[in-house]
Amino acid sequence: MKTPLKQIAALPFVETQSGPLVLLITTRGTGRWTIPKGWPKPGLPDAQMAAREAFEEAGVEGEVSARPIGSFLYTKRLHLFSWVRCSVDVYAFKVHCQKLDWPEKQSRKSMWVEPRQAAAKVREAQLADMLRSFDGAATESLEFVAPQGARQARATY
Repeated sequence: MKTPLKQIAALPFVETQSGPLVLLITTRGTGRWTIPKGWPKPGLPDAQMAAREAFEEAGVEGEVSARPIGSFLYTKRLHLFSWVRCSVDVYAFKVHCQKLDWPEKQSRKSMWVEPRQAAAKVREAQLADMLRSFDGAATESLEFVAPQGARQARATY
């Protein structure tokens, strides 16, 4: 069996009075619910790549965890007859604001939901497990860093 290709993802979240909410987006090809993710870029640290994907695919700005909080496997469709197995490293992304417009807004839907609701909407079992166990309060022990070149807007949810 081939070694899975590596991808990087962000798990955008906000803390509310009733607990954390996470942000799901749809894929462009099949329209299924997932989290922002993409291919690593040479010279760009993985945490920074996660932040870039979060902005490009979901329009969110904030702080990203310095290390992944977990990973999951899935099969990505490249085109009609080509599929590849991917291992995705997931970085927590503490959202400060969501822009009104962003690069991929027209090609994706987005939805803020409780982690358990998110788990029921995603297709990947390991990602669903990660979402079910996600506790925003547990992220307090993580080191978060501001993405390079990012403005630090703050918002209250």
